Amino acid sequence: MDPLISRRALNRATLERQHLLRRTGRTVIEVVEDLGGLQAQTPHTWYTGLWNRIAGFRPADAAELLLSRDLVRIALQRSTIHLVSARDCLAMRPLLQVVTERMTRTTFGKRLAGVDLDELAAAGRALLEERPMTFADLGRALAERWPGNDPHALGQGVRCLVPLVQVPPRGVWGKSGPIAHTSAESWIGFDVPPMTPAELVRRYLAAFGPASVQDVQTWSGLTRLAEVVEPMDLVRFRDEAGRTLYDLPDAPRPGEDVPAPVRLMYDFDNLFLSYADRSRAITETGAAALQGFMGTNVMPRAILVDGVTAGDWTVTRARGVSTLNVHQWEPIKVLDEVEEEGRRLLEFLAPGDEHDISVFDRPSKP
Repeated sequence: MDPLISRRALNRATLERQHLLRRTGRTVIEVVEDLGGLQAQTPHTWYTGLWNRIAGFRPADAAELLLSRDLVRIALQRSTIHLVSARDCLAMRPLLQVVTERMTRTTFGKRLAGVDLDELAAAGRALLEERPMTFADLGRALAERWPGNDPHALGQGVRCLVPLVQVPPRGVWGKSGPIAHTSAESWIGFDVPPMTPAELVRRYLAAFGPASVQDVQTWSGLTRLAEVVEPMDLVRFRDEAGRTLYDLPDAPRPGEDVPAPVRLMYDFDNLFLSYADRSRAITETGAAALQGFMGTNVMPRAILVDGVTAGDWTVTRARGVSTLNVHQWEPIKVLDEVEEEGRRLLEFLAPGDEHDISVFDRPSKP
């Protein structure tokens, strides 16, 4: 029988690989690749995800890499926007292309009836490589060629067919700009061999393991991965519910007694979104609190205490004062540690403001 691994041991293994047990001295690109990318559909909140993980992290450390094209934001896992290295963008996207195609066909397939998709991809690529465009502008331009079709569907069809990166200044700290796109190949300017399914599984386990096949599928959006995982040279465990979990033989698995510091996570952190079973980091109380956000397209910024969810945080600003609002989902015994970390976070988010902290005994509202 496979050895049992407890929920707390799973928690510590995940926090170790996510650089959440201690901040690391690794570079921004190394950390982004260690994590298999950061979910980044919001322009800036993911910077907090890097601040949580990298010692001495400054927003410019990542912003400059977006401007130099060493980091990009592109639809990958689950067809959501992720921050990844240029290398991983080119390696992962061919393998994950099927995920974007599946979701786009489901939503827009009927509205693209009669459109030759190869012609649509070529026309869209040509327009976007001439100059970056928003999907609204792209759709209007494509509608001149296909006047009987929905411009929005035409633009989304190109998103499905052509790997598109969001170009700066979108995503650059302290900047704003239109959600404009161009092709990943033209933006990055070099080639990388496509990643194999087994390589993708290894990258996932290095960042999130031990984990089940269903967990890998939840993270990636791919299906039928059991046939990939089973022949691989992996170690096996069973969790407290009897599920089979897989892991890399030499991956770190710290003991249950390793301390986990308070962390104030960003809203779409993959720690919470990359498992079919999220109980290694989300408590039952936390799961109930998250229900209040269902259907709103809003995710709370969770507070980790002893490695698991204990509350969420928001920031409000008025008259030069930025206030960190701590919302307890259950009584936090180390509230002083939360407030101490919160003050450090305010120094990162709003260095020019005065800072204050308020505590509430309820979840925040979407």
